[in-house]
Amino acid sequence: MAYGVVSTTMLLSFGLPPATASASVHAAEMFTTAASASSHISHRNVNWRLFWRLAPAGIAGGILGTYVLTSIDGSVLRPFVTVYLGLLGAYILFRAFRARAPYREHGTAYVAPLGVAGGFVDAAGGGGWGPIVTSSLIGSGGAPRFVVGTVNTVEFFVTTAVSVAFLTALLTGHWQQADGLYGHIWSVAGLVVGGVLAAPLAGFVVRIIPARPLMILVGGLVISLAAYQTWQLLA
Repeated sequence: MAYGVVSTTMLLSFGLPPATASASVHAAEMFTTAASASSHISHRNVNWRLFWRLAPAGIAGGILGTYVLTSIDGSVLRPFVTVYLGLLGAYILFRAFRARAPYREHGTAYVAPLGVAGGFVDAAGGGGWGPIVTSSLIGSGGAPRFVVGTVNTVEFFVTTAVSVAFLTALLTGHWQQADGLYGHIWSVAGLVVGGVLAAPLAGFVVRIIPARPLMILVGGLVISLAAYQTWQLLA
């Protein structure tokens, strides 16, 4: 959870425009989420009923978020994306300390809107699918092991859809500010290598480490990176 948020915040701190950062991260996530999904499936962490409710909604939201992100000037979006990432870090911390609701199986009426929202902000903000969808499902009574496994497996399909949408926007001329995207190929390669090496561990780690300490660490890291990015914008 929060691979996209952490990676996008880091790329923004290096000066990449929001759309370029999001496109780079999602290109890398096609490989990392494939590794993560394979790990969770092999460890039997996936609730397939939840998967089929969540995947179509997440894909639709991701494509819509890509369209919005590629339609707005990067310099205008940058402060808003930075604020969003900082608030997302605070949201992760809030979810970490909030008491979980009694266990329940989530219905389509709850899962579908959550999937659309998660996919949209993931594409438009460069990350957020895991923190929003995972923490919301766990906080409202989902079983942590199966929520994490299912949400990560769906993320592969959401990420692939977002990457195809970015490519389509680039090829059709809808994305006018893609200059320099190919110059960041090594950044993408680094994200791929690091993520693929780390992702298979997630399927095992989620079975032995409580969710709260991990969420606290992730939330603190995201807030710190967003604060650094804010300092850069104000300097």
